[in-house]
Amino acid sequence: MARPALLPDNFTLCLVATVVVASVLPAAGDAAVVFKWLTTLAIALLFFLHGARLSRQAVVAGLLHWRLHLLVLASTFVLFPLLGLVLKPLLEPLVSPKFYLGVLYICVLPSTVQSSIAMVALARGNVSAAVCSASASTLLGIFVTPLLVGALVAPHGGASYGGLEAVGRIVLQLFVPFALGHLLQPWIGGWVRARAKTLKLVDQSSIVLVVYTAFSAAVIEGLWHQVSGAQLASLLLVCALLLATALATMTWASRRLGFGKEDEITIVFCGSKKSLASGVPMANVLFPAAAVGPIVLPVMLFHQMQLMVCAVLAQRYARRPDAPAVPTAAATPAR
Repeated sequence: MARPALLPDNFTLCLVATVVVASVLPAAGDAAVVFKWLTTLAIALLFFLHGARLSRQAVVAGLLHWRLHLLVLASTFVLFPLLGLVLKPLLEPLVSPKFYLGVLYICVLPSTVQSSIAMVALARGNVSAAVCSASASTLLGIFVTPLLVGALVAPHGGASYGGLEAVGRIVLQLFVPFALGHLLQPWIGGWVRARAKTLKLVDQSSIVLVVYTAFSAAVIEGLWHQVSGAQLASLLLVCALLLATALATMTWASRRLGFGKEDEITIVFCGSKKSLASGVPMANVLFPAAAVGPIVLPVMLFHQMQLMVCAVLAQRYARRPDAPAVPTAAATPAR
C-alpha cells in the first residue's frame, strides 16, 4: 500500500511519540542526570559522524561556487534573523513571548544537510554545490548561531543565553567531535558512508534522546499547562509564513542574479531550510533545561513543514523538461 502523501515521515512520527512519552513519563531526579550525560555523549557522537561523512573532495569542488554559497548563507544567517525581528509585532501576540523565542531560535539556526541534499538531488539541481553549501552552513552555525542567540534571542528572553561563553561550550561539545571525525575522514569516511542507512539510526536516536530529555524537563516545569491548541495552530501559521517568505525570496534572488535552474534549486532548498539535527543539540547546550522544550517545539514544527513543502517543490522541479541540446559544429549540416 502506498504511503499517504500527507503522512509525516517515520522520524517525525517517532519524535511525536517521544514527546508523548516524555509528557507521560518524564525523566526526573537521578534519571534526569543519567539522561543528561547520555544526551551529551549522543550529541558528541552525532557531530563526530557528521565530520567523518564530509568529503574533502566535495568541499573543494563546491568552494569554487562562492556566489551561490554567499547567497545561501545570507538567507540562513541574515534574512531569517531579520524576518524574526521585523515580524515580532505580528508573531509575538500570535504565539506568546515564550514560544516567540522558539520562533526566533529557528531564525538563527544553520541550514539542514541531509534533507537539503536529498531534495536537490530529487529536483535535479546542483548536488555538489548543495553538499558544500549545507555543510558550510552547519560548520559556521557552530560559531554563528550562539552569537546570534546572544545578540537576538537573549534580549527578548530576559536571560543571558548565547554569547562567547556559549560559543566555547558549543566548540567543546560539537565542533571538537566534528573536527576529530573530519580529521579521521580519510581512514573512516568510506566506512561511514557505506553504512549510511545504519548510522542514520544513530543520528536519529541521538536527536530522539535529546528531545526526550528536553521535554521531560519542560513537562516537569509545566509546559503543557502553558500551551493551548490555539497556540499550536498559531505556531504552524508562523512557521508557514517564515518558510513561504524564504522560499519566495530565494527564488526571486536566484533568478534576479542570473543563476541557472540547477543552481536556483540548490539556493532555494539550502537557503530556506533549518536544521533540526543541529538545532536540538545546540538548544540543549545554549538554554536552561526548563526552557529547551518550548524552544525546540517550534523547530520541530518547522522541520516537518519544510520537509513536506520542499518535497512537493522538488517533484515539480524534477518534472521540468531537459534543456535542449545545443548543436555542435560536427552535427550542423554542411551547406
